[in-house]
Amino acid sequence: MANISFKSVSKKYGKNITAVSDISFEIKTGELLILCGPSGCGKSTVLRMLAGLEDISSGEISVNDVVVNQVAPKDRDIAMVFQNYAIYPHMTVFDNIAFSLKLRKISKNEIKTRVERTAETLGLKELLDRKPKTLSGGQRQRIAMGRAIVREPAIYLFDEPLSNLDAKMRTELRKEILQIHHNFDATMVYVTHDQIEAMTLGDQICVMNKGVIEQIGPPHQIFNYPKTLFVAQFIGTPPMNTFKGKLLLENEQAQFHGNSIRCPLNKEKTDMLRNYINKEVYLAIRPSHISLAEDHEINIIEGSLEVSEMLGDEVLIHAKSEDGSFSCKVDPQKASNLNNNLLRFAINLDKAHIFDAVSGENLTIPNDI
Repeated sequence: MANISFKSVSKKYGKNITAVSDISFEIKTGELLILCGPSGCGKSTVLRMLAGLEDISSGEISVNDVVVNQVAPKDRDIAMVFQNYAIYPHMTVFDNIAFSLKLRKISKNEIKTRVERTAETLGLKELLDRKPKTLSGGQRQRIAMGRAIVREPAIYLFDEPLSNLDAKMRTELRKEILQIHHNFDATMVYVTHDQIEAMTLGDQICVMNKGVIEQIGPPHQIFNYPKTLFVAQFIGTPPMNTFKGKLLLENEQAQFHGNSIRCPLNKEKTDMLRNYINKEVYLAIRPSHISLAEDHEINIIEGSLEVSEMLGDEVLIHAKSEDGSFSCKVDPQKASNLNNNLLRFAINLDKAHIFDAVSGENLTIPNDI
């Protein structure tokens, strides 16, 4: 187990390309941190710098309070699992898992004990004599994970390990990774662009964009209180709906005015937004906080149905309004008789967020978040 610290770390290639720009964060002992973001955001570069596979351009990386900038990868006590399995096709499952232990001259009895224990954890015990070519993709990825686990490192690094697997196998291996995390109380850093993996696996999520950290925090905080417009639009499937408009003050109450939307905001949000009256902003709301409106409801947005997706216990509606396209989730029974006529939708403004149109900053996050 280990704690990890990044202090003002940057990575540049040449003079003009900055892959990672002045990032700082800490990972506590036994914590699982998710690095997520779109392709090219710098998340894999962060992982490779921690592993020692990339030199850092500036800043400090510490493990257990010891700076490791100049420590060789083999001496960092780190094991890494990649998207590609990186297993030896001519070796059996046993020999693949045992390979690093043999290089370290560990006794045969100890190797046998550790490999069998690892295989039991990963459901590979009956496959130890098989060659990789006879196994499924999920089983091969388990071998790659086994090679990391058997070393009993201080830190586990995962670089999009489930990307090549089908949905069912990803679900199974997510559970196994969580079990490994809990059983070994291991410090883990996990890179993914998959939001489901990020939300289900992480103790903390670090959302990156263009080489910088947009937000870091526990999953519920990232989902419910996105600090930037980028996080709001990146996290969530589907992402937050955003409507551009202007803040006005009417009778001491802040009002959001879009092309057709007229939404009065509560006192708490009004107090937060007094310095932004008459400025352009975005109103953002999760699809689960927009519903088909009853006759008596206010805070209405009108839109025409574009398409609906049946998801089982709910229907995802995509509609188009004067303020742009948006999505909402409704009960299947309520969605059964929808047509292409103009529909009325109610917005739960207590769950809405207001973002600065220029900086993208969330202007309505409570002080205690």
